[in-house]
Amino acid sequence: MKTCNKCDIEKALEDFYKHPSTKDGRDGKCKECAKRLSTRNRNQNIEAVRAYDRKRGNRQSKTYLKDWREKYPNKYKAHNAVNNALRDGRIDKGCCEVCGFVTSVAHHDDYSKPLEVRWLCQGHHKQWHAENGEGLNG
Repeated sequence: MKTCNKCDIEKALEDFYKHPSTKDGRDGKCKECAKRLSTRNRNQNIEAVRAYDRKRGNRQSKTYLKDWREKYPNKYKAHNAVNNALRDGRIDKGCCEVCGFVTSVAHHDDYSKPLEVRWLCQGHHKQWHAENGEGLNG
């Protein structure tokens, strides 16, 4: 048995999350209090949390990236060409052609024409591929 340092209720050890750096191996607050605090923190910092979640979803392992590059060389070359052209100022990033949302991604109808792109928000980009499949030469 252990007493929660937030709600002061004595509960079974199973009602506390594991925490290897504490003496008894359990967190000081019970699972209910920990969840309540986590939810409150998320709601108070929702914009920062959403930004973090968006970035977190885009991280891939090095092996995944290596395999993807080998599987889709035309897509990889086209993506690099767009990134280099953006960096060098040869093309400008635009808003979504469908809804006008500022945050957009380059969409290739044909990967053999790497600098011929349309700018779509993530949602409309996924919708386009759901309706049309992969682009040409992908």
